[in-house]
Amino acid sequence: MNKPIKHGYWGTTVDHRDLLKQIAEIGPILEANAAADEENGELTEASFEALKALRMSHVLATEALGGAQLPPTQVLELLEAITWHSGSAGWVSMVHACIGAMSAAFLPDSAVEKLFGPGTDNRFSGQGAPLGMLKKVEGGYRLNGKWSYGSGFSHATYSHSAAFVDDGSGKPAKDDKGNVIIMCAHAPIPEHTQLGNWDVLGLGGTGSIDYSAEDVFIPEDFVFPILTAPPQRLKELFSLGVVGLAAIGHTGWALGTGRRMLDEIAKFARSKSGRAGLIGESEKFWYDYGRAEARYRAARAFVFETWRDIEATVEAGNSVSTRQISLVHLAKSEIHETGVDICNFAYRAGGGASLRAGVIQRTFREMMVAANHFTIAPSIVTSAGRDIGGVWNNRVWQFYDLIEKK
Repeated sequence: MNKPIKHGYWGTTVDHRDLLKQIAEIGPILEANAAADEENGELTEASFEALKALRMSHVLATEALGGAQLPPTQVLELLEAITWHSGSAGWVSMVHACIGAMSAAFLPDSAVEKLFGPGTDNRFSGQGAPLGMLKKVEGGYRLNGKWSYGSGFSHATYSHSAAFVDDGSGKPAKDDKGNVIIMCAHAPIPEHTQLGNWDVLGLGGTGSIDYSAEDVFIPEDFVFPILTAPPQRLKELFSLGVVGLAAIGHTGWALGTGRRMLDEIAKFARSKSGRAGLIGESEKFWYDYGRAEARYRAARAFVFETWRDIEATVEAGNSVSTRQISLVHLAKSEIHETGVDICNFAYRAGGGASLRAGVIQRTFREMMVAANHFTIAPSIVTSAGRDIGGVWNNRVWQFYDLIEKK
């Protein structure tokens, strides 16, 4: 087999095609357990054990940290493939991959040596909204707070939780520019209280629970400033920031979900009895299917065009630009909006069969949940549109806001 051409910027120890083969091999396990994952409220042991060998928390981490150091387009393909087999497995994988990348990118050397050093196999989960407070103490901080949507939390080993820094009076501290200081804190999962509260429309198998911290000690090197963290390694790629890295995960998940729904409704239409037989003979159905297929492929092409451009930029030794992040947001939004339209089309076309438990119903529910995630908010697309349209051309992305340069 021909080996893929690799640029010196990326890792050489892991061939992502080998990981794709592994995903194809475990795919039947993930599919067979998808319904049980939902009923379980988190991935079943069989699903989780099948995924563990992929080490998705390490796919974007540097080889020096035991990671694969893969380019984003290859990570997108991995997440797309996992998600095709199981939306919940894909969601947990993308969370672990993206938060693992953030930890590997922004924490200081002393912390990553402990979290990614030889003999470790950590996985990371948590919440980037600042719903806690860090109080400075000797050697670090004390963390208190309550967060929601800790996807894959019970399958992780370390948390990643955003929190304000206490200024000494119980109020958020500010930097010398008057901005509140928000840190991302890391702590062992067992030091948190897992609160449950995951009764949802779809993605029930992700275990995206509420969790809390009650006076948990955080070493001073186990935090980084989530809004302004300078990358400590792979500085060009990780200039994406936490939001750009998160976009890889959400985009890859939507790629897999849209593809699976198209494949599933086409398979349904090829069968010969009942409703399926009727739509299989329908000119209208195949016209609508063709349009859905075309839009999906166009959105997917936009995604890969955007990320290949970023790869070329960082390979040339340059940081990612504001315009490139704007395009990342547009591509992420479009693959989700396309997925929503595909799922609506397939759900309606399937008639009564779509109502019953199965891949079409589950995929429909999962896409509706993903489309409500705050990373797909219309305000983000609006800001990206203003940047690309030339209205806001002297701004930079900070988290999900396009702010004026200071």
